[in-house]
Amino acid sequence: MKAIEIAEFGAPDMLRPCDRPDPEPQQGEVLIKVVAAGVNRPDVVQRRGLYPPPPGASDIPGLEISGTIKALGAGVTNWAVGDRVCALVAGGGYAELCVAPVETLLPAPQSLPLAHAAALPETVFTVWSNVFERGYLDHGEWLLVHGGSSGIGSTAIQLAKAFGAHVITTAGTDEKCAFCRDLGADLAINYRDQDFVSAVKKATDGRGVDVVLDMVGGDYVPRNLDCLATEGRHVTIAFLGGPKTTLNLAPLMLKRLVMTGSTLRARSLSFKAALTQSVEQLVWPMIEKGRFAPVIDSVFPLDEAWRAHSRMEDSVHMGKIILQVSSE
Repeated sequence: MKAIEIAEFGAPDMLRPCDRPDPEPQQGEVLIKVVAAGVNRPDVVQRRGLYPPPPGASDIPGLEISGTIKALGAGVTNWAVGDRVCALVAGGGYAELCVAPVETLLPAPQSLPLAHAAALPETVFTVWSNVFERGYLDHGEWLLVHGGSSGIGSTAIQLAKAFGAHVITTAGTDEKCAFCRDLGADLAINYRDQDFVSAVKKATDGRGVDVVLDMVGGDYVPRNLDCLATEGRHVTIAFLGGPKTTLNLAPLMLKRLVMTGSTLRARSLSFKAALTQSVEQLVWPMIEKGRFAPVIDSVFPLDEAWRAHSRMEDSVHMGKIILQVSSE
């Protein structure tokens, strides 16, 4: 099969087309003929040599795919060859063929082109796990999400609104702020022109938000805590601004705040299975009803994966970047 490998750790041009042996599905797995693969920030970090795949996972990048089932592994009875699916995988997505455990397999939504379904698993799983299960965002509460024009941000905005929350987001240009408002954000703050802490407090009449979804880390963390209301929850999923910060613990105690965070790739299969069930039960109906859909920024052919990574690193994208691997 044709695939994309990391020739050596470094710049985007280290992503090179290669030929690899066709993978074979093992017990409880399916082999998928890949139509498209989502491009995510963890892929970029892996390419730089800072995010190795978990033991036993493919070294080929790619954490989410869509396509059709080509073969069934032993013990798989609830899926059939030819089924349209999308899946969360621990690696191997940038390839013509990819194996996926049935526990993280989902039917591709009928309302979406199959290629667009590749933009769902990693992003939706991350948002659902962190905003709703760890952050306990509830109907009528306020969410602050940084990087609102990213794949994660655009998903968080739409899902929070679909479940009845209010959303404030930050972005780096007026164009990106308009994009976030079009997705349903109640307020989009250009962080280059405005102090987001002041803007959040003004929008909430001084109360603050209930949940912060943070991808920045660094010096954003104490500012995020300043944005939180009493009993607020701070959820970290990345630290593009650095992994270290300095905190005044007094507000944490006085407002009874909760700080948490997570990564998804290395979690157990049982955890991912439970998450898959929750997403299929609670989020998939939102897609079929038209209340949520992935926003596709751009599509690149598989052998131009390096261009996709360059676009992500330039931070000019709005929505998801995907690789088109084959036709449906």
